[in-house]
Amino acid sequence: MNPDAASQAPPDRMRPWRYLWRIPLLVLHVLFGVLICAAVLSWSQGVMKDGREPFGHRTIRLWSTWLLRIFGFRSRRFGKPLADPVLFVANHTSWLDIEVLHSQRAACFVAKAEIAGWPLVGWMAARGGTIFHRRGSNHSLASVMQVMVERLRGGRSVAVFPEGGSGYNGVLRVFHARIFQAALDAEVPVQPVALRFARNGQRVIDVGFREGESFMGNFLRILGEAPLDAEVHFLEPVPASPDARRRMAEASRARIEQSLGPVPAAAGAGEPA
Repeated sequence: MNPDAASQAPPDRMRPWRYLWRIPLLVLHVLFGVLICAAVLSWSQGVMKDGREPFGHRTIRLWSTWLLRIFGFRSRRFGKPLADPVLFVANHTSWLDIEVLHSQRAACFVAKAEIAGWPLVGWMAARGGTIFHRRGSNHSLASVMQVMVERLRGGRSVAVFPEGGSGYNGVLRVFHARIFQAALDAEVPVQPVALRFARNGQRVIDVGFREGESFMGNFLRILGEAPLDAEVHFLEPVPASPDARRRMAEASRARIEQSLGPVPAAAGAGEPA
């Protein structure tokens, strides 16, 4: 959404009231998340058997669903996720993307190394099986790839954002092909996942970071927004191409782009209903 358009939008008179009840619920939910990490994820890190999710996975999905509800998002699933192990590749719109996908399917995520140092969040992410990557480091990427292959061969699913970072204004960036090698080495399928925010069926692109917006600024803005749908579209798997990782990356991107639909006009994209 264009900042100028945002300034011209009518004031959202419900925003203060949303903060009034969402902030206390968020604090309680985070405290509950600490208990989950300490009690459940410490011993329950199993894999799916006969298509059934282990208790730890169901707990992660439930916690993520509740977190999204506190922020005003209703999680909706389209399509069917493959059973473990699988490499999920998704578009990257917001810091909420991990929770959006986790609300429908638990997986080990690859995330930037800075998150590991965040108070509480880093600890919870580590307990949830997150694989941390230091951007711009080939050595780090090689280590991440090795861990991904080990997790996949061990029967666990891994989720990645092949764009390498979140973009602006709903634009889908180029997918990095090297990350697909993990699926080839582990001999597991690749399933594209389109993460889409919508209101009344219309795509909303203003959930992600605006240019120059800080994490805390985005956090507080989204916390006060009017309700939205957080859609998770599980798409058809991409055929393995051992001789063409780039082909797999382009095919995944094309399917996600088609599922997301056209980028809406900037004006009014994120206005409250």
